[in-house]
Amino acid sequence: MNIKDICSALDNETRRNILKWLKEPEKYFPPQGIHVPEGTDFQGGACVGSICDKAGITQSTVSHYLDILQRAELLESQRCGKWTYYRRNERTIQDFADYIRNEL
Repeated sequence: MNIKDICSALDNETRRNILKWLKEPEKYFPPQGIHVPEGTDFQGGACVGSICDKAGITQSTVSHYLDILQRAELLESQRCGKWTYYRRNERTIQDFADYIRNEL
């Protein structure tokens, strides 16, 4: 876990919103996963297009934000054909919460 990368990634309201939305994707996005192959274990995510629609910003900006969140290990992704789905990396989020609680 890289604390600096995580703090940097969280220093943007839209990126924080993306994490919030992906905490309950069924609440914030239309039904997802129609392109995820049967038997794939990648639940609880949203495709880039849905995130763009929700954020109201360009696909290139959303892709950049998703890359920052993924490099900070706050997101996981899975490519399915021409679609990429993203979901929260709950392990890193929990580790960061533990760090805040125990170290600061």
